[in-house]
Amino acid sequence: MTAPVSRPASSPVDAVPGKAGGAAGGPARLSGAVWAALAVVYVVWGSTYLAIRIALETMPGFLSAGARFVLAGLVLAGFILVRHGTAALRVNVRQLGSSALVGVLLLTGGNGLVVLGENYISSGLAALLVAAVPLWMVLLTAAAGSRPKPAELTGVLLGLVGLAVLSAPAIGGNIAPVGVVAVIGGTLTWAAGSFAAKRLPMPGNVFAASAYQMLVGGLGNVLIGLARGEQRGLDPAAFSTRSWLALGYLVLVGSLVAFTAYAWLLQSAPLTLVATYAYVNPVVAVALGWLVLAEPLTGPTLAGGAIVVVGVCLVVSVSRAPRTSDRTPGRGPWRALRRTSSGG
Repeated sequence: MTAPVSRPASSPVDAVPGKAGGAAGGPARLSGAVWAALAVVYVVWGSTYLAIRIALETMPGFLSAGARFVLAGLVLAGFILVRHGTAALRVNVRQLGSSALVGVLLLTGGNGLVVLGENYISSGLAALLVAAVPLWMVLLTAAAGSRPKPAELTGVLLGLVGLAVLSAPAIGGNIAPVGVVAVIGGTLTWAAGSFAAKRLPMPGNVFAASAYQMLVGGLGNVLIGLARGEQRGLDPAAFSTRSWLALGYLVLVGSLVAFTAYAWLLQSAPLTLVATYAYVNPVVAVALGWLVLAEPLTGPTLAGGAIVVVGVCLVVSVSRAPRTSDRTPGRGPWRALRRTSSGG
């Protein structure tokens, strides 16, 4: 591991008890706000795979995904506007462009392809395939000049082994390969968006950034849905009640709560630690798919899931808080919403 870094008292990383001020030479631990936000992403996003699957029972894929994020983006932007005025949403051209790019990568490419894949494979398997995200993130950070720790490499390689085990039924023809390919493609674009979000000039208010990302990413999904002809024969009256409830859950909880927590984590926690949600989500998703939709628990599913969960332990064990922070110190994602301007 790298040497501990001294942090000012205003840092979001708390000093370990017994180490005065977190002085150099003493290890640092992540703040409670980081772990709380991570827990939200772990549990809520694990449940969204089930909600997506239920929404797809009677709703078109890309159009429903687009509606989810456009509605969530409008609600979030409206709340910020009413609470703090236009200053909180004010961004420059570069920040707006960066938010748009990240939104397309995360939500049009990442989430959109997962929705497409869930038309062909179970919600649990889709979540397990998303375990490839930390692998791509480590490779991206390595390409940017940051040398991964041996334990990180071991953890993501274990994740890759688990991915191979999970994909084996597609090779044998037992599940639709197009679903597996779509979800893996989504992991690539999601990792690229997460990587870009830490390096591009983003709005200082992470919730304003989330609103712009959801609006642009949602519109991207709508355009793809229209290009695919999903609007032909569309009859909202034919949508089932449970599909409507699933879509509402995705908008309010999956997007407004979990996605904004994730956006805050990207600015406030180590990227490799943030990526570990991809290992925990499948455990929640597989359990819910089995309990609610009676999705089968096959040998490859259980074995691959076990392997990737072991991988997360290695990644978390060596993750540390960011060395510097230009965000509001010591505030969790929801307290940060009190900021009245978008910052630089």
